Amino acid sequence: MGDIVQTLAYGSWPSPIDASLAAAHDGHPEYVGFVGDEAWWTEPRPNEAGRRTLVRRRADGTEESLLPAPWNVRSRVIEYGGHPWTGTMLDTGPLAVFVNFADQRLYAYEPAAPGSEPRPLTPVSLVGGGLRWVDPQLDLERGEVWCVLEEFTGDGPTDVRRVVAAVPLDGSAEQDRDAVRELTGDRHQFVTGPRVSPDGQRAAWLAWDHPRMPWDGTELMLADLAGDGTLQGARRAAGGPDESIAQVDWAADGSLLYSSDRTGWWNLYRDGEPLCPREEEFGGPLWKIGRSWFAPLADGLIAVVHGRGATALGILDPETGEVVDTAGPWTEFASNLAANGSRVLGIAASPRSAYEVVELDAGTRQAHVIGDAHDDPVDPTYYPEPQIRTFTGPAGREIHAHIYPPHHPACVAPGDELPPYVVWAHGGPTDRAPLVLDLQIAYFTSRGIGVAEVNYGGSTGHGRAYRNRLREQWGVVDVEDCAAVALALADEGTADPDRLAIRGGSAGGWTTAASLTSTDVYACGTVLYPILDLAGWSADETHDFESQYLETLVGPYADVPGRYAERSPTEHADRITAPFLLLQGLDDVVCPPAQCERFLARMEGRNVPHAYIAFEGEGHGFRRADTMVRVLESELSLYAQVFGLNPPGIPTLELTK
Repeated sequence: MGDIVQTLAYGSWPSPIDASLAAAHDGHPEYVGFVGDEAWWTEPRPNEAGRRTLVRRRADGTEESLLPAPWNVRSRVIEYGGHPWTGTMLDTGPLAVFVNFADQRLYAYEPAAPGSEPRPLTPVSLVGGGLRWVDPQLDLERGEVWCVLEEFTGDGPTDVRRVVAAVPLDGSAEQDRDAVRELTGDRHQFVTGPRVSPDGQRAAWLAWDHPRMPWDGTELMLADLAGDGTLQGARRAAGGPDESIAQVDWAADGSLLYSSDRTGWWNLYRDGEPLCPREEEFGGPLWKIGRSWFAPLADGLIAVVHGRGATALGILDPETGEVVDTAGPWTEFASNLAANGSRVLGIAASPRSAYEVVELDAGTRQAHVIGDAHDDPVDPTYYPEPQIRTFTGPAGREIHAHIYPPHHPACVAPGDELPPYVVWAHGGPTDRAPLVLDLQIAYFTSRGIGVAEVNYGGSTGHGRAYRNRLREQWGVVDVEDCAAVALALADEGTADPDRLAIRGGSAGGWTTAASLTSTDVYACGTVLYPILDLAGWSADETHDFESQYLETLVGPYADVPGRYAERSPTEHADRITAPFLLLQGLDDVVCPPAQCERFLARMEGRNVPHAYIAFEGEGHGFRRADTMVRVLESELSLYAQVFGLNPPGIPTLELTK
């Protein structure tokens, strides 16, 4: 006798994927690396105030979390951080150097030493945002760790400088800022950590300046490494205002490898010559310092993450230009590779599995999971079945999206009912939505609510031309593309045209709010830690990294000030008639609460149902399990009230007018 299938209205299907379960599985491992022959990485702990710990996998396969709470291995350089640790194996055991989130100091830690505790290597500065560090690289010969130093020179968010610096491992800089050796000076406003050539004679790093973002244009800098540890004769080796170089490293033979989009696609180059010219990406946007899409191997081969979206892991033979991809169930590899001999570490996921740490043997091309292995917390028949779709937008342009129809193994809706759908607009906006298992999506689809993730014009993974569609068109192209997908789903009978919603965080929050002020496509929206007032945000309300981002996304403010007002949701709050939920972290320095507060002041007396929830201890992007539980349940309650749904067991969100 087969399972009984119930006929229930969309949105009322009972689901084992509750908000607590989805929150407990939020986040994924990052920043893999080798310490001797051991694999190490960082891992999230949502139930421990959202901290990240450092995990060690010994050669015998046993694992341990090296740092107990409250240690939090995470950098705040450019606010989005980057690679926060490095390590090596000494005769006495491993040595790790890491950034602690709370004070942003560098610490050294030797876990094998009796009674060992992390010891600080850098001082605390009381100026502005203090001293911050990222992308460390050990130089044991000189007894130093080389990294990026971000130093605040005043109290303003843009009172900041960044240099490549060397920190002594003996702790002499703990109280003395002058003990830190600065290696590059203030020639550039942004830098990545240096990579030293195998012979120790040269160093390479990336640099760029305002108003460019790193996906617009970067410079590959080279310098000679003198015997006294100084960098001499720094010069530009590649890149420029219209060429984005995403990563640089050295091959074992001393040749220089880098990923450049000079052809319109991030492809791999060796000493300036293309290795595998293709219309696909071997790189991506440098939102975090130290991302890696390729890793040179000892035998001259190169491990690469590549493809439309840069999602497959392969081994590139630089002599033939051939790439052999890894077999396995994974469809999405993160921009985080590390290599040791013929061993390659990566982080991979698929629509049926969350991100896990994977090791590849480059010789056999065999890969297997070694850490944070996916373990289905519920019957996987409750997971959604995504569809990869391409839609047609205004002027016939292509729009890429992932469609997740409602899915439940034991429930169907009445035959005459169309499902509600929520359009998800990703953040960035120069980023993309990966095609991976996300229990937050499954939280909705298993209850009978469809999700459409839209990689609107401006998203990465489809070449520079697709990325550049958003230049001076932010608030136009992204809004149009999301609406085009929503309306296409309604026109084809996939979605209920009267029960469409939109949601997004950060830049996606902007797209959501802009959509509610400029279209009548959506019945409601969920806006998370958004940008709402362009002029205020670009003037002094955000961090230095993105403080001039709008110069390309919207246009130079000095030339088009009216455009900033014309597109800002805060300036057009009177146009909003759809109910909305606004969610904000009170510690957010990227999109601060002041943006929400001005917007809500404009909404007073307008009789539009809405709710505003602000979370203490949360910054830009929510990390605490209790926060994420309330976010998901509140969002579902909004849709239930607006769409006339009846989800069981969900607290009612109080909407005010």
